[in-house]
Amino acid sequence: MSSLSTGASTLDLLVVLVCAVGIVAFGLAVSRRKARAEEYFLASRASRWPAIGLALFASNISSTAIVGLAGAAYVMGISVYDYEWSAGVVLVFYCVFLLPFVLRSRAYTMPEFLERRYDARARLYFAALNVFLNVFVDMAAALYCGALVCRMLLPGLPLWGIVAALAGAAGLYTLAGGLRAVIYTEAVQAILLVTGAVIISVTAFARAGGWHAVVHRVDPAMLSLIRPAANRGVPWPGLVLGIPVLGLYYWCTNQYIVQQTLSARSLDDGRGGALFAGLLKLSVLFLLVLPGTCAIVLFPHLQRSDLVYPTLMLSLLPRGLLGLVAAGFVAATMASVASTLNSASTIITMDMVKRTVPGLSEIQAVRMGRRSMAALLLVAVLWAPQLQRFGTLWEYLQAMLAYAAPPIVSLVLTGTLWRGANAAGAAATLVLGTACGVALFAANVPLHLLHLHFLYVAPLLLVLDTAILVLASRWSAAPASAIGSTLVWTPAHYRAETQRLRSVAPWRNYRVQAACLLVLTAIVVVIFR
Repeated sequence: MSSLSTGASTLDLLVVLVCAVGIVAFGLAVSRRKARAEEYFLASRASRWPAIGLALFASNISSTAIVGLAGAAYVMGISVYDYEWSAGVVLVFYCVFLLPFVLRSRAYTMPEFLERRYDARARLYFAALNVFLNVFVDMAAALYCGALVCRMLLPGLPLWGIVAALAGAAGLYTLAGGLRAVIYTEAVQAILLVTGAVIISVTAFARAGGWHAVVHRVDPAMLSLIRPAANRGVPWPGLVLGIPVLGLYYWCTNQYIVQQTLSARSLDDGRGGALFAGLLKLSVLFLLVLPGTCAIVLFPHLQRSDLVYPTLMLSLLPRGLLGLVAAGFVAATMASVASTLNSASTIITMDMVKRTVPGLSEIQAVRMGRRSMAALLLVAVLWAPQLQRFGTLWEYLQAMLAYAAPPIVSLVLTGTLWRGANAAGAAATLVLGTACGVALFAANVPLHLLHLHFLYVAPLLLVLDTAILVLASRWSAAPASAIGSTLVWTPAHYRAETQRLRSVAPWRNYRVQAACLLVLTAIVVVIFR
């Protein structure tokens, strides 16, 4: 018997249920309930590059990205893919300039790394910002998008009930197993996700009449990655100046993402996983963005762009296959929630609680991590249904980062490349930079005194924050801490690494791998420019 009103048959719902239960069971099976803090929060720092790459990809291509990218492509064309291909470029920067020092510091979190580069004030500020963005942006958006699809499968259920069920499923194995369970399950979820996305993409193009039919029926401007400066979606100056700022925050400092590479067993594994994720990101154009463009041909009058991907699923797929693709979507939701939950609880435990209670034992730290996870999950469940009040989901996510991220990006970027950045400069940047962000947001959004695209806001604030950091550091004349001075990249590091890499086979040389990734990225951009 089928559920005709929803487009989902009993078989579809059964497939989704079996896959969801299987993922939770697998997560619990690999969990270790009596784990030490390092094992619980960082998987014993023993992760290999394939697992790291798949986990990074699964964490990033969550239900939020699936719904957001397809919906944005429907409204403004494939230029939304600029956020995706640029990730490979940012990850190359991360591998060369930042990751070696992050891993060498043996920090549990990026806020802890900032403390070692500057002082405790930077750590606490960044910890609070990370938790706020993790809960109110990453986790809540993932739950909302997952619930959006599930409600189309079962429209009789309330949105908040579906949000609670998804949160409970992801929280169950994450609370039990920490990052170890997250990384293992994300590898499985990435495979499910890619399988489902390939099916949707192939089916959408077939139903639209193929690539040539889409090209002839869609405005050519919608099929171009490089858009004019006046474009409201991704203007080319915003691509050059704004997207890198958001990318540096997301891929290089956001604990939700960086925690995967912090768990690497070696620098080579960390670099290999990051570059592998950058390679996987190139596929997003074909898996998520172009299907959203096909929807312009197939469903030209959708009222909400966030319904594009769910509509593709329910309208194009036969029984059984719909269940498999929906299972991949639910898996993506759980992957994002689990990863965000683990990273936020790590920050609360290691950056906040353990500083207040320095004698916290390993068992107490893990217990505190689990309790904070439960509290964060509750907040996200309460906030997620409110996202339906906002407009386009993708712009909501990126705009939030544009105002909040620049002070942290300035501290990390400048502090990695300039030894003169010190704790006094960092404190001034956090205080004054945040004030500038709040003032610009007020003038630009609620008061409408300015009309700046958020991709122009991000670089403007970064320039202001960097100027504050440099001037305040020079004015204070205080030297960087002894530990902080060892976390700055210099040409000497490059020369020493060049010497070491001479004995490494080319195919294992991360610089060769990074160059290949950049070449592939350039080819894709040139083809779709």
